[in-house]
Amino acid sequence: MSQLENIQAEYEKFPEEFESVIISTVSAQAIPNASYAPFIMDDSKNIYIYVSGLSTHTKNLYANPHINVLFIEDEAKSNLIFARRRLSFDCTATLIERETDEWNQIVEQFQGRFGEIIEVLRGLSDFRIFQLTPSEGRFVAGFGAIYDITGNNLDQLVQITGDNDQKQG
Repeated sequence: MSQLENIQAEYEKFPEEFESVIISTVSAQAIPNASYAPFIMDDSKNIYIYVSGLSTHTKNLYANPHINVLFIEDEAKSNLIFARRRLSFDCTATLIERETDEWNQIVEQFQGRFGEIIEVLRGLSDFRIFQLTPSEGRFVAGFGAIYDITGNNLDQLVQITGDNDQKQG
């Protein structure tokens, strides 16, 4: 396998290491909020979160559907704190209407992954499911191993060097 093929395989499997994702939302007043939510992901890399309507991040999603998600390596597992592996996606959030076929199918997937707590949440009318559709991303595999993620299936990795990008990973 080439180095890029190894990085590609690592990128594809990285989200499987997590049960929750860090989410960044922005209010209507442009105030940022960082939080987290348990998630499921489909084959197209759409991320689904099941969140309380009482939370700041849910209110923010109604006001502004742009959201960034972050998967980041556990500090305890990192060899170097300055180079933790991480994956982020810029996404657009879409509310999945309650009690539709799609909503029921997604709730079943949440129940399969997280168990009985989903039955409790299912009975709470303030809980919402949002589909987070990624448009682009970035995978940091370590120092000097930074890749922009593009393509129709978010399957194209392009290594970033100091010559071709000034954004931080």
